[in-house]
Amino acid sequence: MTSTTIFEALRQSHDKQRILSQQLIETSGDSEERHELFYALKNELFAHAVAEDRYFYIPLMMTDSGLNITRHALAEHHAMDELLEQLTDLDFSHPSWLSIAKKLSETVHHHLKEEEHGFFQQAGKILAEPQKTALAQQYLKEYHHYLNKQKDSLSS
Repeated sequence: MTSTTIFEALRQSHDKQRILSQQLIETSGDSEERHELFYALKNELFAHAVAEDRYFYIPLMMTDSGLNITRHALAEHHAMDELLEQLTDLDFSHPSWLSIAKKLSETVHHHLKEEEHGFFQQAGKILAEPQKTALAQQYLKEYHHYLNKQKDSLSS
């Protein structure tokens, strides 16, 4: 049996992000579906980003070759956070809500493609094989912790 690597663990969340962001931009008005998809995407992005920052980006930032690529990825996380904040502050039926959601979806898709088709290859050369599986375990534990924490805070 092979162990999950950090790249495989991250891709699982990436797939969820793609689906949720696509479904979100297909909604209309202040609907229950829009609310559910938005909060599901927001939670997914938050849990993923916290765990990814701690157990993927930070270890890479400790190397000279990982520093620049990591800065770019973190800047994209910040841009997504700002779009999420705008959407949270707007009424779900506001005329510009959907255009901001589309910008978020585009940003998410761009970021994931860039990570998977460039960043992962560079990171794969930087991280040692045992580190790739150890980071995956740490990432998944943190990811599930924050995903469940966010869900609990919404249901209370």
